[in-house]
Amino acid sequence: MNPNTLNFKVIPLRFFTVTFLWSWLLWLPFVLEGLGVLKINDNLISYLSMSAIILGAFGPAMGALFSIRTLQGKSAVKPFLKSFLSVDFSWKIWVTIITVLGLVNFLAWYLPGFFGYERLPMLLPTIYIFPIYLLLMIFLGGGQEEVGWRGYIMPYLESKFGLWYGNILLGIIWAFWHVPLWFISDSFQIYMPFAAFLIGCIGLSFFLSWLIKASKHKPMSALVAHGTSNAFMPVFPSVVMANDVFQLNFWILELLILGIGIIALLSIKTTNDL
Repeated sequence: MNPNTLNFKVIPLRFFTVTFLWSWLLWLPFVLEGLGVLKINDNLISYLSMSAIILGAFGPAMGALFSIRTLQGKSAVKPFLKSFLSVDFSWKIWVTIITVLGLVNFLAWYLPGFFGYERLPMLLPTIYIFPIYLLLMIFLGGGQEEVGWRGYIMPYLESKFGLWYGNILLGIIWAFWHVPLWFISDSFQIYMPFAAFLIGCIGLSFFLSWLIKASKHKPMSALVAHGTSNAFMPVFPSVVMANDVFQLNFWILELLILGIGIIALLSIKTTNDL
């Protein structure tokens, strides 16, 4: 959404209502299973929970579409969706996405090795499937969230609270939206320290805000970046899949993302040439 073409006087709270209801209701049975309240067949739990996690990640998109449909009318939905078809942002944006997000994941994986920490093996069966995996992450593995987060609600929060506070607030909301995943037994999040995750969400919010503006308000850039960030995680694993382990790699990753995000947002006025 281009902030130059819309009026952001009132934040559409219905966006958050629909977003959280859609996602949390889909995840609720598996949260209850993880808490021991509900019993789900062991042969089905992995398949069903992963399907629910993927579908739940469309919550922000559902919130955006509902808000647009009810506040701006049916005719506004198609142009909104059409805005995500544009990928003609500068080649510098593409290079920045791959380089920055690849580098922070690599450093978080590599640096602890100098202090005696094991460098975790790649989780993908082969690096050759990375392009396919990247596409899956963009459209099904997290990138789809950006239809709502950056594609819709971010301009409202920035207009109301300013560039910095708006994205800090969005990062906090974004992190807490994920909370049910810490109670789903097959979720990757159960091994992540939430404080580090929160820091990373704020940092990535900064980076994605810069990216949207540097790409001349092409929201697809946020989907690509979010998906790329997630796609690099199994290539350079930063999470030890064990409980009661200090997740040094993950802390480094999230702090690096915060640092990159701060630098990106500080340089917001110098991106017109990208």
